Amino acid sequence: MKRTGWSAILAVIVCAGCASRTARVDDGQRAGDGGGTPRAELVVVNGAVWTGAGADVQGVAIVDRRIAAVGSNAGIQRWIGDRTEVIDAGGRRVIPGITDSHMHIVSGGEHLGRLNLREVTSKEEFVGRVAEAVRETRVSTGSDSTWLTGGRWSVESWTEPASPRKEWIDAVSEGTPVFLSRMDGHQGLANSEALRLAGIDASGPVDPAGGVIGRDAESGEPTGILKDAAMGLVSGRIPAPSEDELYAALLRAMKHVNALGITSVHDMSGRGDLTAMFRAHREGTMTTRIRKYLAVADWASVIEQVKNFEAQDAWFRVPGFKAYMDGSLGSRTAYMYRPYSDAEPDGDYPWGILSDTASPPKRLRWMIERADAAGLQSAVHAIGDEGNHILLDAYASVRRKNGAGVARHRVEHAQHLLPEDIARFAELGVVASMQPYHKADDGRYAEKALGEERLRGSYAFRSLIESGALVVFGSDWPVVNCNPFKGMAAAVTGRTLDGKIWIPEESITIEQALRAYTVHPPVACGMEAEVGTLEVGKLADMVILSRDVLRVDSREIDTTRAVVTIVGGRVVFDER
Repeated sequence: MKRTGWSAILAVIVCAGCASRTARVDDGQRAGDGGGTPRAELVVVNGAVWTGAGADVQGVAIVDRRIAAVGSNAGIQRWIGDRTEVIDAGGRRVIPGITDSHMHIVSGGEHLGRLNLREVTSKEEFVGRVAEAVRETRVSTGSDSTWLTGGRWSVESWTEPASPRKEWIDAVSEGTPVFLSRMDGHQGLANSEALRLAGIDASGPVDPAGGVIGRDAESGEPTGILKDAAMGLVSGRIPAPSEDELYAALLRAMKHVNALGITSVHDMSGRGDLTAMFRAHREGTMTTRIRKYLAVADWASVIEQVKNFEAQDAWFRVPGFKAYMDGSLGSRTAYMYRPYSDAEPDGDYPWGILSDTASPPKRLRWMIERADAAGLQSAVHAIGDEGNHILLDAYASVRRKNGAGVARHRVEHAQHLLPEDIARFAELGVVASMQPYHKADDGRYAEKALGEERLRGSYAFRSLIESGALVVFGSDWPVVNCNPFKGMAAAVTGRTLDGKIWIPEESITIEQALRAYTVHPPVACGMEAEVGTLEVGKLADMVILSRDVLRVDSREIDTTRAVVTIVGGRVVFDER
């Protein structure tokens, strides 16, 4: 496919038009032909239906992609005609479609076919897996010079959690450039060949703004570790995937998330993925609704173009922009109020790193102000307590200047907060977009990084909810597993990946967690009139579960799975 320019893509999408909305149908009405024969395309009966908006019911009737009725089995039976598909839920729990409120869907699809080191437990296994992947890449491509990418590694649970170095993998990858990202995406390991191609050696270059090139303290030789903006020095050398490859990755990703009960996602990636998303939209192959928060360096230059995305339908829309305040806890690049407890005494960045987008903070504040005035949302990554504090100050400043406005701004992650900042989310109307499975991950090493006392504002799910803040959950896939039931389990139990219970005072109920995955995300992106609850007139997005997630022992939440996933009245996954 011919590569299309950014402005051309915008223009084509804008011209695609809107799908007409079906009129609402009241619960007591019968939809049919002139003779009154019911014409529901699909009904679900004999279920324990949690609508998210009232008492449980037994069934749902769907007409023209929307919910025409919810109620008892007897009431839903009236909607069954000769051509109606009937799904007997068999008493299983039925819930509204799940939204993952923070992921990178195309990247996730790409990683499904890449080297995954997430479950590796030792240096020896790490090196062995890389060696095997290099051999397979050379055989499949017929070339020694094809890049090996992937990663998602993390050493925190290893018996000897030493940071990897280029020397680990050089011997098994000579001639093949390798770049393997850490699980949080804020750090990567490059081998010597990749560093050579990027021009990184003992003589330079200097650290880029918002990034760190890991170097040996004595020789100045690069260790192979690159943090945040420095990763671009190597990743920028990796050949870009073709449009067909990106499209295939999107289709693969949508199939994957549908199998987990996910019907909508809030994507937080750059404009490089836009062509694939529009192609799926145009060709009618979307099985997952996408709200894309566009990660571009200069918001102001595209605000007027992006506003035109508001003409789009319920499948795809760009409601605003994505930016970064800082890095991650695991990479010690999240921006903190005080230095890390385990920071190197002579380290250059003991507090972490403020991103180049947010430095100086007034630049980011200016961008938020411009987007807000245009009615567009800002979704800004902030993990460290000081990074969050600066961002909340920016939102407060914009609110004072522009008024409350119509845009509901977001903090992506909000992992570590100063206790006095927790109440500000509700006060400012700011969404806390959080990823509970990160808590299961970070709980293994956060106390070492920050100390016990400073964790009082970390993963403050319960405190934020009780303060009145809108809390939505996602995964950050492919950073971590996007199974929403693993996320729910982490939010409810506080159990970490190494089996301990961490910050239990911030654990929440399963219904609160379920709402953060179903009812609340559409509010966070302006779609609450269309999805999120199972009510008459809304789009028919729902999931039949293998077990009653609202009733099972909390230790078994993460064993729940989707049996049937329905998006817009169409079955997109069926494991019956």
